[in-house]
Amino acid sequence: MTARFPSPARRSVLLGLAAAGAAGTAACTPGSSGGGGGAQTTSAAPVSTDIASLGEITLTVWDQNTDEGIDAATEQLNARFSQQYPNVKVERVSRSFEDLKTTLRLALSGDDAPDVVQANQGYPDMGAFVEAGLLQPVDPWDASYGWRQRFPEDLLSLNSFSEDGRTWREGNLYGVSSTGEIVGVYCNETLLQQLGLTAPTTLEELAASLPTIAAAGQLPVQYGDADKSPGIHLFGAVLAATAGGQAAADLVSGAGGAWTDPDVVRAATTLREWADAGYLPEGHNGIGEDEAVARFARGEGVYLFNGTWQLATLQQAMGDGVGFVALSGAGGTPETLGGVGLAWSITAGTANANAAAAYVDFVTNEAAAQVLVDTGNLPAVAPEGYQAPQGTLAGDIATGWEAVSRGGGLVPYLDYATPTFYDTLTGAVQQLTGGQSTPEQFAQALQADYDSFQQDR
Repeated sequence: MTARFPSPARRSVLLGLAAAGAAGTAACTPGSSGGGGGAQTTSAAPVSTDIASLGEITLTVWDQNTDEGIDAATEQLNARFSQQYPNVKVERVSRSFEDLKTTLRLALSGDDAPDVVQANQGYPDMGAFVEAGLLQPVDPWDASYGWRQRFPEDLLSLNSFSEDGRTWREGNLYGVSSTGEIVGVYCNETLLQQLGLTAPTTLEELAASLPTIAAAGQLPVQYGDADKSPGIHLFGAVLAATAGGQAAADLVSGAGGAWTDPDVVRAATTLREWADAGYLPEGHNGIGEDEAVARFARGEGVYLFNGTWQLATLQQAMGDGVGFVALSGAGGTPETLGGVGLAWSITAGTANANAAAAYVDFVTNEAAAQVLVDTGNLPAVAPEGYQAPQGTLAGDIATGWEAVSRGGGLVPYLDYATPTFYDTLTGAVQQLTGGQSTPEQFAQALQADYDSFQQDR
């Protein structure tokens, strides 16, 4: 969810990432596939993949896989894991992304912490957990499971932090993701055809179609921001198409630019104008994401800005009547928010670190990638030889993922920017589209948050 989003598996990236990182550098941490010797985990247990020798144990796993397709995949994978390791009982705790953000730190700090959790990348969550010593690196198990050989290094860097949690995208690996994600525009193909329109490929084309859609009595953009993260996705997709992927990515990483730059204000102005013109639904800040998706599936709205995690839900509900496009920027290359889903991470408090590592590998390996495909999800790395069927929603998403990832247009989720940016940005988007702030005030609020973060470093 702003990330929302999982990631994992093989080598021919479901759309391209494969090429990008085909060979990540192998971690040289020694390990043992049998038991005894090897690197030490935070839990002070020798690395081992001999899970049967552990006896009867319960592995508590927290995830945010509540959407239809990923929920089905998780249930299947948990059942298969228990079949392969009958001595391990998986106790699943599944929460919405928003609930996970508000409860996970307390759970990790408690006396009965879960063993495996999905941790959101960036400074607000993963960085804070690493700094507080609540997660342990998964590097000791890499020699046994080969994550750095299977996944492009660029993807793994999203789950990496320095030991003090202060520097993102370098240092230790604190989790492995199973899904790839990009935010794009779902298009109601039936309504577009009725209106004599074609699916837009750029933000300019989309914006030009909005008055025509509204004049025909249709809702141009379906949207609900009661859950907060949809605001990040909507603004982030517009910002990437306005400023360009590199400039937007530099803002998130702190490599350049300022949150008060003209392109940021211009993107904010676009959202404010859409809201003022009635192109967004009335009362959108009180509409939940699931309800907005359901309304879109019922034909209420021509466009829906959302992530690829809605693939299974919308494909089942709309069949051939829905398409997906990642908007292109000024350079003609698709540029948008995305990356990998929430990382499967091992907690520092687990007494079952080796079983936890086996679980992380099981839900992110090539076989798991095939389960993800079969349940309407987008693996970070596709199963060997997989080709998404063209002319389908899955094919559209696969094409978009490949174009964005290969073309360098992947912008990390904006809330990764600082430990407090999620709250600042989500609140600012609600105020902006609700008419309580101007685009300039919106941009100033984001810059103030970033400045505060830099002063504390």
